[in-house]
Amino acid sequence: MSQDLSPQPATAAKPGGLLRGPLVPVAIVVADVAALAGIQFAENSERLNDPANAFLMRFSTVGIAGILLFLWFVLFSRVEGKTRLRVGVVGFVLLVVAFGALRIEGVSGNIWPKFRFRWERRADQTLPKAAEEAAGTQVNLLETTPDDYPQFMGPSRRATLENVHLAHDWSAQPPRAVWRQPIGAGWSAFAVVGHYGVTQEQRDKDELITCYDLDTGKLEWAHSTPVRFFEVLAGVGPRATPTIHEGKVYALGALGELTCLDGATGKPLWQHNVLKENDAQQVMWGKSCSPLVHENLVIVSAGGPDGKSLVAYDKESGSLVWSGGNGQSSYSSPTLVTLGGQPQILIVNARNLAAHDPADGHVIWQHPWPDDDTASPNVSQPLAVGDDRLLLSKGYGVGSALWKISQEGDEWKVEELWKNRNLKTKFTSAVVRDGYAYGLDEGILECIEIATGAKKWKQGKYGHGQILLVDDVILVQAESGEVALVEARPEKFNELTRFSAIKGISWNTPALSGRKLLVRNDEEAACYVLPLETQ
Repeated sequence: MSQDLSPQPATAAKPGGLLRGPLVPVAIVVADVAALAGIQFAENSERLNDPANAFLMRFSTVGIAGILLFLWFVLFSRVEGKTRLRVGVVGFVLLVVAFGALRIEGVSGNIWPKFRFRWERRADQTLPKAAEEAAGTQVNLLETTPDDYPQFMGPSRRATLENVHLAHDWSAQPPRAVWRQPIGAGWSAFAVVGHYGVTQEQRDKDELITCYDLDTGKLEWAHSTPVRFFEVLAGVGPRATPTIHEGKVYALGALGELTCLDGATGKPLWQHNVLKENDAQQVMWGKSCSPLVHENLVIVSAGGPDGKSLVAYDKESGSLVWSGGNGQSSYSSPTLVTLGGQPQILIVNARNLAAHDPADGHVIWQHPWPDDDTASPNVSQPLAVGDDRLLLSKGYGVGSALWKISQEGDEWKVEELWKNRNLKTKFTSAVVRDGYAYGLDEGILECIEIATGAKKWKQGKYGHGQILLVDDVILVQAESGEVALVEARPEKFNELTRFSAIKGISWNTPALSGRKLLVRNDEEAACYVLPLETQ
């Protein structure tokens, strides 16, 4: 039988032959690795200064690569068709089940999500109703002491204490837990007068102002407002810290309820909704302004237009005394400083810093902050660092700046002395000592020279926690709930000691009353006695 040696027609290439080959998944992986390397290079070279953005870019890069690889396998790979179909169906079902069963409970400062099953109740929804738990006894908030920590960031509103001298070595005498217990959700801190600490929290449908005994942790009284704020990234509950003044408590809720309470009983004396009354828009992550009491006034950022940005109420009657400015609120709180010999109330708004006259609220001067028209939140407090200098800092890749504030006749002048990307404080504020500023730069403790803005050191990964300057040491409450002591010295970074105080994401600022440290987050609160320096 003879063999047919005649030319045979060429076999047609199968449709999608190139897509079915191994080059496609290899190309996807190589592109993904290259993109991740580019993100890492941008971070290392400080071209990308926001870790949260870096995380989102990495997450998106890996996610897109995963989706492309899955689609390639199901649609084009050379694996048997039935197997590819099964994988596709199983993958789709798992995705549907995951979306149906899980919810994002919140995120870390760098946007790492925290998941819970949808049928699980949030921690604040499992707590007893405050009315059932509160003792209902009268307390004495009129009896003040030199150790009081009566408002946001302490007596001076600068997160600085000079009359407390903490021991530098805790090994021989470690911090002693007085109490540690669950608390309602929220990012409020404690204000402390005498034997009592007042904070704000969320329990299920009620936003609360609560008073605790420092020695026992017992809930003495609670005032509730039937509102609940929730935002998927920022979580549940109130954000601002109450102010205790002359036996009264002033607090601003996440939805704009400004309340004055009798500090003895927690009974309301007056209340205003600063958003509704000033035609103001709610900010994305909830009202975060801690009230400032000055002379006969209670001052808060409302954020309304037409002269209703910063508002002041009579601290006794609650009647409106003045309003001024047009800046939309961000997440900072008003603070009283003296610049050029003139007292003024500073407030960092969404796009500028404004200085108001305490007498009538009119704007003395204002200046863009930051100056790149960014819409990212302004959280950090401005710091007066001399008779005519202001230090500002901000996260989200912006950094810090030093301004000189001067008056020429009736005009005020703002001169920028320097600006750089050091000291990128995101959820926290800087502290200053002996010509140097210290702060958490995107979660890493950093020291800069105030006069020049030069970085002295940057070390110690604490996450997006909070800091408090106590004499010559920096008390750091890490985002993880650990508490550390770091020397406040520009020569080098030196962490002295640390201990685990609470568990979970901790963004709330600590409060220190004498040797009693109060820390909390959105699920847990604790009181510790810290060792003092021996005389």
